[in-house]
Amino acid sequence: MPAPHAPSTQNQITSLRMREHDAIELPSAPFDAISPMQGLSSYLPTIGAIALGGLIAFGVVASGAGTPVLVIMLGVLATIGLSALFAYSGGYLRIGRRAPLADLVRAGADSMDVGVMIASREGEPKYANAAFAAIVGNGERDSVAALQQLLARDANASAALFRLTRSAERGEPLTEEFSVASSVPGSRKRNSLQLSVSPIAPAEAAGDVPLVLWRLSDVTAERRDEAARIAGIEVQLSQFDNAPIGFASVGVDGALLRVNATLARWIGRSAKHVVEQRLTLADIASGDGAALLPRLAAGNGEQLEALDVDLIHEDGRVMPVRLLARAAPSGKGATIAVVDLAGEAAAEFDGDASGARFARFFQSAPFGIAMLGSDGRIVSANSAFCRMVLDGAAGTGMAAADALARAADPTTRLAVEEGLKRVISGRAHNVPIDITSGTKRDLVTRVYMSPFATGGVREAAILYVVDATEQKALEARFAQSQKMEVVGKLAGGIAHDFNNMLTAILGFSDMLLGQHRRTDVAYKDIKNIQASANRAAELVRKLLALARQQTLQNEVINLADVLTDQFNMLKGYLGEKSELRISTAPDLWNVKVDQHEFEQALFNLITNSKDAMSDGGTLTIRARNVPERETQKFENREFAPGEYVLIEVSDTGQGMSREVMDKIFEPFFTTKAIGKGTGLGLASVYGMVKQSGGYIYPDSDIGKGTTFRIYLPRHHADKDDEVVVVKEKKKEQKAADLTGTGRVLLVEDEEVVRNFAARALKRQGYKVLEAASGVEALEVMEKHKGKVDIVVSDVVMPEMDGPTLLKELRKTNPDIKIIFVSGYPNDAFKSALGDENFAFLPKPFSLPQLAAKVKEELGR
Repeated sequence: MPAPHAPSTQNQITSLRMREHDAIELPSAPFDAISPMQGLSSYLPTIGAIALGGLIAFGVVASGAGTPVLVIMLGVLATIGLSALFAYSGGYLRIGRRAPLADLVRAGADSMDVGVMIASREGEPKYANAAFAAIVGNGERDSVAALQQLLARDANASAALFRLTRSAERGEPLTEEFSVASSVPGSRKRNSLQLSVSPIAPAEAAGDVPLVLWRLSDVTAERRDEAARIAGIEVQLSQFDNAPIGFASVGVDGALLRVNATLARWIGRSAKHVVEQRLTLADIASGDGAALLPRLAAGNGEQLEALDVDLIHEDGRVMPVRLLARAAPSGKGATIAVVDLAGEAAAEFDGDASGARFARFFQSAPFGIAMLGSDGRIVSANSAFCRMVLDGAAGTGMAAADALARAADPTTRLAVEEGLKRVISGRAHNVPIDITSGTKRDLVTRVYMSPFATGGVREAAILYVVDATEQKALEARFAQSQKMEVVGKLAGGIAHDFNNMLTAILGFSDMLLGQHRRTDVAYKDIKNIQASANRAAELVRKLLALARQQTLQNEVINLADVLTDQFNMLKGYLGEKSELRISTAPDLWNVKVDQHEFEQALFNLITNSKDAMSDGGTLTIRARNVPERETQKFENREFAPGEYVLIEVSDTGQGMSREVMDKIFEPFFTTKAIGKGTGLGLASVYGMVKQSGGYIYPDSDIGKGTTFRIYLPRHHADKDDEVVVVKEKKKEQKAADLTGTGRVLLVEDEEVVRNFAARALKRQGYKVLEAASGVEALEVMEKHKGKVDIVVSDVVMPEMDGPTLLKELRKTNPDIKIIFVSGYPNDAFKSALGDENFAFLPKPFSLPQLAAKVKEELGR
């Protein structure tokens, strides 16, 4: 039965059928008057010559003197006629019309071994040669039907015929190859056929009808020969796999394209696994086996390179081998033979055992080693040196000073040259030289130089090169942390006393403002005092931020809401000359940060961008999610992979140099004019980000602009977490009524602060009890028999501090409420309180802030 989709093909073919005699006979062309005329044209010169001779003969006879001449001419004509008669009877001369061109073409096509059929694009057959009919056999009606019947036996062949038919209709060439069952009854053999279609340019005689040439070939013999050749190759490959030496074909990128079974066994993997995993020479050889490839690329393709390394088994065991490599003739990749230096196959290679061991050590060392001649040029270098110093090149014959200090500054280059002169002359050089390189100047190589006293002149010095990038980065981070620790101690030391003074200034300013009208002369002076105190408080806050000691009121927020809410304010701050663009991902993850501090950090970054775009520009703020798989590709050594929310702040300003970028987070560093900046803006941003568990990285180009990228860790919300809605939160903060009732115990060792706070709370309706220390507070509590609604206490006090006071109060009154006020951050004493419940109000605070906090805790 035909294949399931054969009817569709049959519909395509059935409409094309014709009688067999119509398909295999090429019809003669119709009568054309031009053709006889074309044949006659070849005889015109002869007819003209005869006519001219007849006229001449007629003239001679008419003159009366031509009788002898006439007799001679008659004799010649008789001789010619008799010769033509004999030639015609012998078959040497034939008289008749030429054979038609169509007959000649048909005769040639019938003698071909390839089946040929000519048909229109619509499928109407015009001609099919004998070979075509012989291959497809006899069909019910014609050779086309026979082709369809032949291919209908196999689903793949029927599908191929369908595709060919569609290509013929479109006038596109196509070739298909398939196999069909033999037409011989009882035979199980399958024949391989190749069927193709190609368009034929229409001829004028055919009435401009587009034709298609079908070619059908039996390629069974060719495929049988190919199979035999492949079988022979497989036999050769099996011998190749069982060779006592490892073989590998390596691509230009160092990937192993093919390995034999011996090498696969040595490395503990299958040959298939090596190819599928795209293993490289560096993956299976200690040191840098892949360094062999650049040497081959620099050679002429005929040089045999040798390299002694340790081959690494999958389980970690090593095996000493010698790699013998030669570049491929095509110039792409190499062919490598691997000899086991510990086995019998290496006997002829291992004439000097100590030399072989040294070669393995030399090439497998994890640090760079190079031998120098007396002329200062490299005699030999191991793979690590080639990778770290020469970017993979061999380097043999190169001047060591040029190799080491290619991109170094003049001072470093001079130090390298002087050190090389010293060791080549045989003197020791004990001070290593650090060389900085890389596009970002963040790669550091440390070079040790030593004379090589062997009594010869070929090798005069030896170089050791160690990658010190990680060590220098650790040193820089340690220095930075020490600097921040010193600043933190300084900030923390002055914060308490300084914030106490600012609290008093701000508090009494609030009270004085409440006693003066706006039209009073003193009102403006008091506002100036208050503004200066606020600026001082902000300065202290920045100091605590860069030291990572500020008090953070962390909450779960969505930064998309924060950025949208801040748009109008930031737009107005930038001014009309600059454009603000904010783009956030629709599914932005939540983060847990102090919203106020984040907004302040964002404001500091935008302030810098505004100053950098003095003539206007574009400020772009983008926020998106960064999955963990993306962070695993980061090159920053301190970055911990994970899920983050990325905030990018980009401007089109003047940009920064590398020297400036290295210092922008340092306290008190600024490029602005005197009085234009404190140098604490970016330092406080850095501290806030770090204290929130994030990272910040700047990127800048002179004349193009600057981008700050802030990575904040994603917060996976718990059941108890509630995402703060920015606009609703602002509405909740608008508390108009700050009055209340209750008894408040105020504990503060600074008398001026205690006086302000007591007066402020009394004005709001509270009854205030005062104490100058923790011990005094316990006495007040005992005197009033614990009848206190809430305690407002300083943290650092003589005799007894705030945390100790809280623990003593909770012994007799476990539910008593307490608010700590301090210039220190709450993290500084939170660990000492454990799970104790308390509220916190950072100094300096204003009168409304104190009253609002007390009322909030009392819930009245």
